[in-house]
Amino acid sequence: MRVVVAPDSFKGSLTADDAARALADGWLARRPDDDVRLLPLADGGEGTLDAFAAARPDAVCRTTTVPGPDGRPVDAAWLLLPDGTAVLELARSSGLPLLRAPDPGHAHTYGLGAVAAAALDAGATGLVVGLGGSASTDGGTGALRALGLRLRDGRGRDLPLGGAALVDLADLDCGALRAAPSGGVRLLVDVTAPLTGPTGAAAVFGPQKGAGPADVSALDAALRHFATLAGGDPGQPGAGAAGGTGYGLATLWGARIVPGAAAVAELAGLAGALTGADLVLTGEGRFDETSLRGKVVGALLDTAAAGGVPVGVVAGQLAAAPPAPVTAALSLVELAGSVASALADPRRWLREAGGRLAARVGSVGQIGWPPGPLRGTI
Repeated sequence: MRVVVAPDSFKGSLTADDAARALADGWLARRPDDDVRLLPLADGGEGTLDAFAAARPDAVCRTTTVPGPDGRPVDAAWLLLPDGTAVLELARSSGLPLLRAPDPGHAHTYGLGAVAAAALDAGATGLVVGLGGSASTDGGTGALRALGLRLRDGRGRDLPLGGAALVDLADLDCGALRAAPSGGVRLLVDVTAPLTGPTGAAAVFGPQKGAGPADVSALDAALRHFATLAGGDPGQPGAGAAGGTGYGLATLWGARIVPGAAAVAELAGLAGALTGADLVLTGEGRFDETSLRGKVVGALLDTAAAGGVPVGVVAGQLAAAPPAPVTAALSLVELAGSVASALADPRRWLREAGGRLAARVGSVGQIGWPPGPLRGTI
């Protein structure tokens, strides 16, 4: 059989690449002669760069030292594809784990812009930027300032970095802003949040970055003020991604906001990998109704259904019944007996899941899936 193993990361437990390897190991322990291909996926957040690196061995990995979200230097990796597209991951340069402590008002995205500038200096003709895991709520102004944008207050002074300072913005000067590459800039997002308001960047994601109620209110007001001067469409779905970075880069740099999972699947070559495949295995930390709305598993199910390829889903927890073309589903929590046991050794239980799924398969052309999704220990 030809089997494609294409999971998302199991957030907080395993990267998508590690999850794919564990599932494949379990499968091959039962069916060592099968042709198993690993294709870890992502939705634009953490793990996007790893997904591209695994799917595109022809990519060149480079590292650029840039100011992190609190100004301390960080080494941020990025990829250059043979066609001139550079793949960047915001979390590598401006991610929340890079902070010593949360700093919702002053953390910034300057490092992301510095990586983009380095990629353009290296000859990149287009950029793909995974937005996710950000430390800041600065509307992407830090990244744009690294690319030449000037932001001044009413006395002509340059504003400090960070979202809180935007409330004092009086002059937005794009005169020295570097031109976007000819191949365009695509922003990969996994959220549909607008820039501001009760479902916006500050209100929904600010608390995850250490913002209390007063911080949320101040940051939301600062982003609204920024939008009055910058223009654009602050209500566009995804504008609030990465603390409003989606809005800033779309408005002032002409970037396009696109659903991350579908874009990563396309650029990683998922449709081609599924051509001629007998089965695809996928998974994520928790499968629920939101999994079908712009996330990795949902995008994969759409591609598999179009190609008529059956799917097996393995999730840390199954909170909803997967739809067709899923023909078998397993929960690591049910296999392990508890959440604590599943989290203690996720590789073990993913290998167990891969083996159990393989045990249900007959010879090529006689795939022994039961007619409906199965939960727990099959």
